Amino acid sequence: MYASIVLITRKTAIEELSALFNTKAQAKFCLDQFDLQMGETKPRSFHRYNIQHDNYQSSLDGLLKRLPAGMKYQLIDRSFLSNFTFSPDQLIVTLGQDGLVVNTAKYLHDQPILAFNPDPENIDGVLLPFETSRAEWYFELALSNSLPVKDICMAKAELSDGQTLHAFNDLFIGMKNHTSARYRIQLGEKSEDQCSSGVIVSTGAGSTGWLQSIVNGSFHIVNFFENKSGKRNSHRSGANSEGMTCKFDWSDEMLYFSVREPFKSRTSQIGITFGQVEGKDRMKITSQMSENGVIFSDGMESDFLTFNAGMTASIGVSEKKAKIFLNPLSGLFRKENNHER
Repeated sequence: MYASIVLITRKTAIEELSALFNTKAQAKFCLDQFDLQMGETKPRSFHRYNIQHDNYQSSLDGLLKRLPAGMKYQLIDRSFLSNFTFSPDQLIVTLGQDGLVVNTAKYLHDQPILAFNPDPENIDGVLLPFETSRAEWYFELALSNSLPVKDICMAKAELSDGQTLHAFNDLFIGMKNHTSARYRIQLGEKSEDQCSSGVIVSTGAGSTGWLQSIVNGSFHIVNFFENKSGKRNSHRSGANSEGMTCKFDWSDEMLYFSVREPFKSRTSQIGITFGQVEGKDRMKITSQMSENGVIFSDGMESDFLTFNAGMTASIGVSEKKAKIFLNPLSGLFRKENNHER
């Protein structure tokens, strides 16, 4: 039984720009000047951001009006997620783009997220199955445990000192400034010292994002040299003229890892650069970086674990699952193998 609602929001671009330039008027002036410098005859950036801001505020106002009567609620900005303590009797609601759902999920413990799309006309919202116009009905279903729920596999990094970090989409292990990272990587019985731009570990939910961009780049590099040598492999599994897909189901207890730009030298090897970590298996990475070594997840570089020399990270499938309420009317995420309740 839910005792209260926690509504998680995020600042709009206008709000962030106003804070950056001290006032909204100054933000407009700077954006207009930038547009003019880029050759625009009529500045448009501020106007576009302002429309997005108005749409978001309208959705937020509408959602607040449709909250269940008499039920306590809290408004939490995304920037406070890492310091907020959630309890099992809170109904977790988000209003923002997909990234807000991603950033929220890793701080929860078995609570599903009711994710609303603040601007359906402009935001596709793969993770946003609900619209605020029917919020009363969705709240009623959620509060009575009548909405289906999708379990989503997450990744977990656990340091040798006990600190942990979860990821909905991706973990990044490397240098804070994305320069060359040095570490020892171990997968099963194999291990080696490496120098690279860092390691990306992706879940099924993240497999169409950062990981896919790495695969796309690698695919076209290989194609270029195969074409040049006249030895193109036209029967490569999963490939077509556009690239190669690495997508897998969000509930699969499996991760893909990719070493970014591995460098071979007298002291670094490139034998373990791409692969899977499944089930209870773990990949271990030991830092050899004297400073600025980090592990962060889902693009949130401000929320990181320090990962300097002597620290070892054990990386694998998390025992914790992200959970998202599904809209029974949209069929979003529906597959025969989906775990729903």
